This record gives sequence, structure tokens and C-alpha cells, in this order.
Amino acid sequence: MEPVLELRQLRKNRSGVEGGPLFANVSADIAEPAMIAILGVSGQGKSTLLRMLAGLEQVDEGEIRLHNVSQRGTDPRAWRMKMCYVAQQSVMLQGSIEQNLRTVSLLHRIPYDEKLVRRLLPRLGLDHLDVSKSADQLSGGEKQRVSLLRSLLLHPAVLLLDEITASLDRGSKELVEQVLREWHHQQGTTMLWVTHDLEQAKQMSGSVWFMGEGTLLENSKTANFFDQPLTEPARNYIKAPEHKEPPCPS
Repeated sequence: MEPVLELRQLRKNRSGVEGGPLFANVSADIAEPAMIAILGVSGQGKSTLLRMLAGLEQVDEGEIRLHNVSQRGTDPRAWRMKMCYVAQQSVMLQGSIEQNLRTVSLLHRIPYDEKLVRRLLPRLGLDHLDVSKSADQLSGGEKQRVSLLRSLLLHPAVLLLDEITASLDRGSKELVEQVLREWHHQQGTTMLWVTHDLEQAKQMSGSVWFMGEGTLLENSKTANFFDQPLTEPARNYIKAPEHKEPPCPS
């Protein structure tokens, strides 16, 4: 069985800054559909790595292969249909919410799955939306969820999720997590999820990629990573107070 995703010695140089690379020697294999949390302190290139995988950032060295097909020489539009990046700061196009959702169908010339939209809007806590209204009126959290739904309409092989619940309250966050958990199991979609929410990482992922010291420092099963991290940067990261969930108000 061919692997889902292969990363071979990836390197990303810092833009306009002299010195070493942002990261280098990043290699990993995903043998079968997986949920992977990408963790690390800010500035390690986690979001940049996702954008490289999506073909939105240049790969300075190394190779990315999806289902044994190299990113090099592959039509970017076809690649991004299979490898979808969902940004933390989601961008809505001019027009209505429905027009934004229909964009992927128009761009990739596939039928618009209105039935799926109607099913997932309430599941994502968006059943209050009038999809004929302007997308500019959406809140940040609503934009994140509409952007996620827009990507799900493509049924990608890999979802690249960049802090996509950062603007959500706890209830909305849990709705998104449940939808993605079910989607992964039903569709076999691999998900790479950059998050600073360690509880989310523990609950949602089967493996952790820890970025540190300019490379992929750890690649372990989630339980092993949190029980016994192998490196000092990972141990310090887990203990950092900003990653502790605040107590619920009494």
C-alpha cells in the first residue's frame, strides 16, 4: 500500500534575513490516513510547513510526495484540490456566503454539493446563517468554519489545518472537532493540525510532530509524546503555563 504523504529533507530559507534556514532536514512518512498535531513554540515554521505542503510556499530543498506523486511538476490547482490548506485568518471573497462556498465547485469544475452544505452548516454551529447574506458580515469564527466547509466540499486527501479553532468559543470548538473526527473516520482524510491547544492535540491526534531547533525534532505517538517527550525543548513546551487550560469559572 502506497503511503499517503512523504516528506523528504524539506528546507525553508528565511525570507530576506541572513543566517540559517527557518527549518531544514524535515522528513516524515504518513503510511495511512492519520490525525497529526503539529506543535512547537512560535517561529518554528509550523504554518510555513503547512503552506509548503499545500504548494503555497516554495520548497527550497527536498521533496513532497502525495500518494507517490511528487509535488514537482504537478498542476498546482490539481494538487491543492487534494491537499487543502485552511488558514487561521480565513479570507472570504466578495459576495454571499453561498457564493464563497460555490467557489471551489467553479474553480475545480465539480458539482456543488448543496446537500452536504445543508447537513454540515448546523453541525458546525452555523445553522443561524442566511447563506444569501454577504460574507463580509461574518465574524472571525464564522469565517473559519465557512472556510473549513469550503475545503470539505473538495473531499481532499489531506486537510492542512492552521489554528482553525483559535477564534471559537468552547462550544463551537467542540462542534468543529466532532465534525472533523467523524470526517476522518468516514472519509479517510489525513489531517495535519497546527494548534497551541494541548488538550485539543491530546484528544484529536494519534501522533505529534514537534517542531524545534530548526527541524522536526520529534515524531511520536501522541500518548508517548505527552507521557515521555524525548527532548528538552519538548519537555519545556509541555510545561509552559500558556498551554495550561484555564480553570472553568465557578
